[in-house]
Amino acid sequence: MKSIREVYKTGRGPSSSHTMGPQKAAMIFRAKYPDAASYRCVLYGSLAETGKGHRTDTAVTETFAPLPCEVIFNPDRSIPLPHDNTLDLFALDADGAEIGRMRIMSVGGGDIQVEGEPGYDLPEVYPEAGFTEIAESCLRRNIRLSDYVFEREGDGIRDFLFDVWNTMKQEIEEGLTRRGVLPGGLNVERKAQYLYNQRHIDESANTRENRIVCAYAFAASEQNADCGTIVTAPTCGSCAVLPSVLKYMQEQKGFSDRQIVKALAVGGLIGTIVKQNASVSGAECGCQAEIGTACSMASAALCELHEMSIGQIEYAAEVALEHHLGLTCDPICGLVQIPCIERNAVAAMRAINALSLANFLSETRKISFDMVVHTMYETGRDLNVRYRETAEGGLAKLYS
Repeated sequence: MKSIREVYKTGRGPSSSHTMGPQKAAMIFRAKYPDAASYRCVLYGSLAETGKGHRTDTAVTETFAPLPCEVIFNPDRSIPLPHDNTLDLFALDADGAEIGRMRIMSVGGGDIQVEGEPGYDLPEVYPEAGFTEIAESCLRRNIRLSDYVFEREGDGIRDFLFDVWNTMKQEIEEGLTRRGVLPGGLNVERKAQYLYNQRHIDESANTRENRIVCAYAFAASEQNADCGTIVTAPTCGSCAVLPSVLKYMQEQKGFSDRQIVKALAVGGLIGTIVKQNASVSGAECGCQAEIGTACSMASAALCELHEMSIGQIEYAAEVALEHHLGLTCDPICGLVQIPCIERNAVAAMRAINALSLANFLSETRKISFDMVVHTMYETGRDLNVRYRETAEGGLAKLYS
């Protein structure tokens, strides 16, 4: 498996698959054909169907600027595609003749794959293929999952995760200061600041926890929807689940940044396992791949923060993902706003619930984390394409 650095990427929202991936593709293509007079980009599948809402066209044209780039949206589903997020790039000379082309797939989490070329040239960091193998290795050596991550990732990973944490805190803090309407035409108002400041008249500790965690999740999600700088965890659309619960726990229980970094290491490992063995792409497997994975990462991170056992960590991660199985991706108007922002908040609360369950029930579990990951992938591939980030089904279809 690859490095957890591939799960945590800092960049601009609103979508890792639809903004960060195509932007990276355009950068690579421009470097390959620097003498072109102009460019053309054809978007297919989910990129064509929700690219306007996700600002895919803007990400691509800004990358090629000041040279012109024509963006064509082709949502024809009869065209065979190697991936639901596929784009073709063309380099043109001064007469408009083609001098080069490239087909690229945006495979989730900001990652891309060029058709006909080998995958990432990045080294394999983890020799194991799944959670069970990793857990067995750690138990034999009597080390924690976080120790294992630091050992395999090597020098620099702690500093990397400190930077990730600082950016996560900043995205929440900035989001709490902002008010107004998010761009895109839905007239969705920012609500993070309201949630944070509006104390319930008879507020219990549990009610306050829900309100503050949700405020933090709304803050990060709203920053993403407004094209702010965020950290994928594992994607832009699910970026708020993990930081919201970690920030709340740090403030409530005084966990140090060093402890948070250990939690991020375990959360990143969970995300990497899902990415390696299934998918974190909403266009490929629905929102279960994004929010489900984010909730699983957050649950495991919380368990590590509380120094729970490897079995408890697995149980929490499994519960979190299992109970998002079948979750559809149906963004209204293709925007990462409805239902995406609220969904991050709900998943954050679910992560805390999974932590509580793991504290009591981990010894009774029957389902492994690896089994749920495999199930999620099969479920996602079985989902009707209308419910895989096309904005053609569910809320996206019925909203008016």
